[in-house]
Amino acid sequence: MRKYLYNLISPIISDINVDSLPFLQFDIPQLESHGDFSTNIAMIISKKLKKNPREIANTIIGAIQADVNIITKVEIAGPGFINFFFAPLYIANRISEIFQAAGSFGKSLKNTGKRANVEFVSANPTGPLTVGHGRNAVCGDTIANLLEWIGYDVDREYYFNNAGRQMRVLGDSVKFRYRELLGEVIEFPEDYYQGDYIKTIAENLIKVHGSALLEENPEGLFKAAAEDFIFTDIKKTLHSILIDHKIFYNENSLYEEGKIKNLLSLLKDKALIYEKDGATWLKLSEMGNEQDKVIIKSTGEPTYRLPDIAYHITKFERKYDLIVDLFGSDHNATYPDVMAALKALGFPVEKVKVLIHQFVTITQDNQTVKMSTRKANYVTIDDLVEEVGTDVVRYFFNMRSITTHMNFDIGLAKKQSDENPVFYLQYAHARICSIMRNAAEQKIESAMDNLGVLTVPEEQRLIKKLLIFPDVILQSAELYEPHRVAVYLQELAEAFHRFYTVCRIIGSEKQIAAARLSLASATKIVIKNGLSILGVSAPEKM
Repeated sequence: MRKYLYNLISPIISDINVDSLPFLQFDIPQLESHGDFSTNIAMIISKKLKKNPREIANTIIGAIQADVNIITKVEIAGPGFINFFFAPLYIANRISEIFQAAGSFGKSLKNTGKRANVEFVSANPTGPLTVGHGRNAVCGDTIANLLEWIGYDVDREYYFNNAGRQMRVLGDSVKFRYRELLGEVIEFPEDYYQGDYIKTIAENLIKVHGSALLEENPEGLFKAAAEDFIFTDIKKTLHSILIDHKIFYNENSLYEEGKIKNLLSLLKDKALIYEKDGATWLKLSEMGNEQDKVIIKSTGEPTYRLPDIAYHITKFERKYDLIVDLFGSDHNATYPDVMAALKALGFPVEKVKVLIHQFVTITQDNQTVKMSTRKANYVTIDDLVEEVGTDVVRYFFNMRSITTHMNFDIGLAKKQSDENPVFYLQYAHARICSIMRNAAEQKIESAMDNLGVLTVPEEQRLIKKLLIFPDVILQSAELYEPHRVAVYLQELAEAFHRFYTVCRIIGSEKQIAAARLSLASATKIVIKNGLSILGVSAPEKM
């Protein structure tokens, strides 16, 4: 319906000498009495045209030549809003579009032929994935799903580093446990990794090698065994929440393939770096940032900025049209340095969208569960899945904006009632499936030839909610906000439950029952499509 209005109004705006139309949009009014859609275009262009908004709105309305079978009324409201009222018959008949598209309803061809890279999770292989990684993983995968729904060919990518101090500490931690299991009395360093998985890795090494590794360098077999064990566990965990990355990119390859060396040469040629106090500095102050930063320490060890810049250059070299990075809030103050350097080097940073998600708090029985990776008193994704299931894990991580702190309430997540938003949604889908089974027993079939009987307010509201699904998906994808889909689905489920309470299907007059069954079936399609984007199942029985 928005597209119809855009095609109706945009020529009129052009005729009154307004240059471009990126601002022409149509919103759903909060009050039903204000119509189905509204635009503030008259107010937006009034300053440019030096005319009263209501006068401009009158001009626009006077030029509209709408089919009365589609739009029944157009009126001015307030300071110059233009409100549009669609014909109930037109709205009802559009249910057929949902059936025609079925599992593709909501998809867009807008970005067909374009490639996107979505980098998410990207945890170094030092331990199990925790709930913080879980939010990153689920939201990143759902954003990838959304981009696929609007036409992108998406690569899911995981970037990791298996070198550096963290990995050295990991190797040391395993060797300490190895020696301890072989009978040595060990004073385990407090800042080393202390999870049970470290002991398991050490036990596996003893099974294979016995005590033969006592003189082994921790950065050799101990670190390698830990990395292999942990990465296998990480991939298994991600698979359990329906995530499988296409690409795993190792930071070390940037050094091995000479990309770091080439980057340093490029930065030097463009006079973007200098030497000071034995370190190499990036001239960020000349790139619009507050101060210069070190990219190679006086010890010769690079800071994160150098490999991250080189890594992003590979993304440009791989010809992606869109590059999405999803980071935790600990990256909030650091990624601008990488973007500034890339821009100074001439790369099209407008293709890069950096998303920052906030922290997750786990609560149980109104108590916050404290978490520390090193101390091993964290909650893993595996813990959550075992406790509440994959559907709940994925939905809960998706139901809040990534820009807000999230409280994952275990008690609420486990409830089998309408209080639990996942249960509420899945119950709506299962209820429709039950209705369809009962209708089949009563020989009631869906029918597209008499949808015009659906004029009851609850029927019309439900249809209108269904029809905006493609707009919701497009907006959610372009804003990188998966929570919008979750919010929409809750509103759709509410609209369906109100419809079903007021409008009987079984027991109604035959034509009305058939039309209402069609509406229920269309609702089932949209709920299932929406849940599939979130990575949540749509059960037929509960």
